[in-house]
Amino acid sequence: MPVEFLGIAATHDGSEVSPRSGASFDKDYTLKLARAHQEYGWDRVLFAYSSGSPDPSPAAAYIAARTETLQLLVAHRPNVSYPTFAAKTFATLDRISDGRLAVHFITGGNDHEQGREGDTLGKDERYDRTREYLRIVKKIWTSHEPFDHEGTHYRFHDFVSDTFPVQQPHPPVSFGGSSAAAYAAGGAEADIYCLWGEPLAQTAEQIASVKAAARAAGRSDVPRIQVAFRPILAPTEELAWEKAHRTLERIRARRAGAPLTRHHGLTNPQNAGSQRLLAVAAAGERHDRALWTPTAAATGGAGNSTALVGTPETVAQALLDYYDLGVDIISARGYDLLDDAIDFGRQVIPIVREEVAKRDAARADEQAADRADGRAPAQQVPQPVA
Repeated sequence: MPVEFLGIAATHDGSEVSPRSGASFDKDYTLKLARAHQEYGWDRVLFAYSSGSPDPSPAAAYIAARTETLQLLVAHRPNVSYPTFAAKTFATLDRISDGRLAVHFITGGNDHEQGREGDTLGKDERYDRTREYLRIVKKIWTSHEPFDHEGTHYRFHDFVSDTFPVQQPHPPVSFGGSSAAAYAAGGAEADIYCLWGEPLAQTAEQIASVKAAARAAGRSDVPRIQVAFRPILAPTEELAWEKAHRTLERIRARRAGAPLTRHHGLTNPQNAGSQRLLAVAAAGERHDRALWTPTAAATGGAGNSTALVGTPETVAQALLDYYDLGVDIISARGYDLLDDAIDFGRQVIPIVREEVAKRDAARADEQAADRADGRAPAQQVPQPVA
């Protein structure tokens, strides 16, 4: 199966290791970073969301009009707009980008952050609302006749859109979470299910949970799996680990000077994903081939925060271990956003793509031989690499 790479469409140059140098939406930097991803082999970039950040949709429209092939993933919280409005907005964005849009729907794992924009629902209610929201948005994208909706969270009558996406049946729907409620909602509705970087064994368990939820929802297919990491690269292993420890000190120094985020505490996070990352960090600093957890511990497991440390070859092989589990979308961003995007694109992406092509060719040859011999193809059972 093909492998895809997702980078970050940051709207400024700040990160966990350094404050931004200008406005929260720096047009020149945003475009420079997006074009670097396009030039160096990335498939898609994520326009993230938080309560006080620049709105992802107009930022994505800005980049769509100034790039040619780069695909766009726009994060969206259902609490900030009615699904009828959101469906039209994203259909319009898909038109602007000539069919390059995907949408990542965020349920929200922190009550305080959700409350900043007036969302007072509890976590389980938010997941129920997201599931209803996704069904409505997908129906609007595909329905050419007016329809009514009477649900728990939304009610409207005689609605039909006059704006439909380029992609058929609709743009990909992305979803994430690590709780039972998240698996149930995303397993039922998502095209792409997003996980944060955990050890191989735990990742395999989460993939199994997503697939089980999809089957329980009556799906004949399953969501594609995406996993996110923070690569730390250098020409040698020794230099990579020196760089990793320097990066950790920069994170700690930045944290000591000012909070990294206003919506995520460093201890006792509410969301299951962050709790899992902190549990992995507590179990040990290093896991599998190259996974390193102190960066997650230093940020309270805030989002994509576990690192892969090593030479480009080591990090590429670590990513291939996840590919062999069934992960076919790799989300990655460094701590120095622009330079790290270029280095990863130059040094890691080509290795992974080449090895994936070899795996796919070998699998195709084996299946062809099985057919020629009249045998059913054997089921592939990927094994984690210790």
